[in-house]
Amino acid sequence: MRDIIKATLAAPVTKLGVQCLAVLAAIILLDQASKAWVLYALRLPTHGPVTILPFFSFTYVQNTGMSFGLLGGGLFRWVLTLFQLAAGCALGFAASKQTKPLAGIALAFIAGGAIGNAIDRIRFGSVVDFIDFSGTHIFPWVFNVADSAITIGVALLAWYFLQSETAAKDETSPQG
Repeated sequence: MRDIIKATLAAPVTKLGVQCLAVLAAIILLDQASKAWVLYALRLPTHGPVTILPFFSFTYVQNTGMSFGLLGGGLFRWVLTLFQLAAGCALGFAASKQTKPLAGIALAFIAGGAIGNAIDRIRFGSVVDFIDFSGTHIFPWVFNVADSAITIGVALLAWYFLQSETAAKDETSPQG
């Protein structure tokens, strides 16, 4: 493990890595712009939910905790914020060194989402959630662009690891 960390720290920033950092920045900007739109253009906190379709609406929710509002408030806000910033920076750093596109994009999505939500915690004391599919009666949680980026990034990273594992098995299996 120590060798992997040393190799990552010594590796140069790649052309792909610069592109991944651009994706990371775009996710943060899209996340923050969407939240500004919800807060200041739609004014969801004062005007209430906006129904788009019977199963989809924009609903303002302040999430003081982590996933699904767990463990929120107080000192934990700052612990969680510091963790999100540290994880986002570490993943962004790793993305900047990537030579594998799928891994780099996955790390950039996760990092951008983590940093986007951390910005909310610093600015507002909570994360602004507003994408609401509770009308489906299947998915009751309200989320945001940063949450979506983290989820997509984790799925892409899982796909990357599955592909890598499959490729490694194919390389080691005897040709028959």
